[in-house]
Amino acid sequence: MITSQQLDSLDSEQMRQAMLALMSELSAKDEQLREKADEIARVHREAAFKQTLIDKLTHEMAVLKRLKFAATSEKFRSGLSAEQTSLLEETLDGDIAEVTGEIERATGNNKGKDKKDKEQPKRQPLPAHLPRREMRHEPESTVCSCGCQMKRIGQDVSEKLDYEPGVFTVEHHVRGKWACAHCEKLVQAPVAPHIIDKGIPTAGLLAQVLVAKFLDHLPLYRQEHIFQRAGMAIARSTLAQWVGECGAQLQPLVDALEAELLRHEVLHADETPVAMLKPGNKKTHKAYIWSYCTTSFNSTKAVVFNFAETRSGENVRRFLGQDGDTPWKGTLVTDGYSGYNATIAKGVTAANCMAHARRKFHELWANHGSKVGEQALRYFQLLFKIEAKLGSLPPDERRRIRKRKSRRVAALLYRWLLLQRQQVPPGSATIKAIDYSLKRWPALTRYIEDGDVPISNNWVENQIRPIALGRGNWLFAGSLRAGKRAAAIMSLVHSARINGHDPYAYLKNVLERLPTHPASRIDDLLPHRW
Repeated sequence: MITSQQLDSLDSEQMRQAMLALMSELSAKDEQLREKADEIARVHREAAFKQTLIDKLTHEMAVLKRLKFAATSEKFRSGLSAEQTSLLEETLDGDIAEVTGEIERATGNNKGKDKKDKEQPKRQPLPAHLPRREMRHEPESTVCSCGCQMKRIGQDVSEKLDYEPGVFTVEHHVRGKWACAHCEKLVQAPVAPHIIDKGIPTAGLLAQVLVAKFLDHLPLYRQEHIFQRAGMAIARSTLAQWVGECGAQLQPLVDALEAELLRHEVLHADETPVAMLKPGNKKTHKAYIWSYCTTSFNSTKAVVFNFAETRSGENVRRFLGQDGDTPWKGTLVTDGYSGYNATIAKGVTAANCMAHARRKFHELWANHGSKVGEQALRYFQLLFKIEAKLGSLPPDERRRIRKRKSRRVAALLYRWLLLQRQQVPPGSATIKAIDYSLKRWPALTRYIEDGDVPISNNWVENQIRPIALGRGNWLFAGSLRAGKRAAAIMSLVHSARINGHDPYAYLKNVLERLPTHPASRIDDLLPHRW
């Protein structure tokens, strides 16, 4: 620091150096002030975003509670069947539990539960007739830091309900208390973290409920009866709360699965309708579960389901992040539905399913004995016969053989289709079958030029078939939350299935590990890495 008295003794060069040093110091302070201002602005933005999220969730909670209150009225029930009423009630309970958990995490405390929620009756002891497994938890050392041997002065006891198909058991946890008489220090083994804090179900029971509901398509009111026969009455509202809380806890893992899926350059996509119950008008309308998965050629086996109220192609664009900064731009294998065309404008390469084109001619032959249909099937049979021998080959070799064999058959089929189109009457079923293939020919034959692209969309259809078989049980409340929760959990259990895992064993292990698993290593719990 230069004093005013020293200024008079400075020559021009020293004065110049002093000014430069002062300017540098001022510039550094300005930078610090800018960084501080940016930090304050960032904190304010985060606080505003957090408050907006809390307000949104609080509003959604109020709507759900009004719906739950309305669902208990005779007037509301009169327009619904007994099964619809039961499914609606369990869905609302699940939604409320999931929103409550999100509010708690957003606020960092238990403000998501109002006074009425806290004033719940005391939990009843688990039935004495159930078999019990005593599990003792003691400190690693009972020697005090002062050198004295501690004495056991008591214990804390808690019980958790476990389930194996057909049999309930109770885990009887005993945590001994040890105290030092000299320095009055108390030591006790910590309570193990659990997916549902202070809840009675073990990870095994939760996994059983989730797998039964989302893989075996057993609604909670049916599971309630099954559990009652096994000797333990669990209210469906309690089961619904467990499902809602698990759905919220598993969402980060589902997000990681979706991110993993979008790292691959070739994906399948398909959609299937499900009935969705709208409490407002007491009727069902058609919603959709969209399925996205890696190909059978890919060593990474993953499938992600996405629930939406419509069949609009915007759902696909949104899933692929095409309106964001890093849109997905790979090859999408689909059927001929025009909704997928919304992705092409954003850089996605379309590959259509040759099996769907074949199906049109099979219907002609099976229903009408069409000679055109029969001849077309011979061409398709040759293409699929070539493909059957290429599944285990590397992509480059697969592409080489396709260009040598499949391209020749495809060219013959294309010329034959053009010729037949000139010879059959317009407006006929035959013309529609021919035009279906001709209009999509570049996309139908895309697989010939790319060894990573499959000939058909059958792989994803196989993944979505179990859902189609159980869609008689798919009735959701008016919000998208229940549908999205179902799609998220199904993504995990079906991805576990196609990786050769027992979905129950996978989900049980994940629910046991998730409470203490680092968020930065969430990918370790994905089905294909488990």
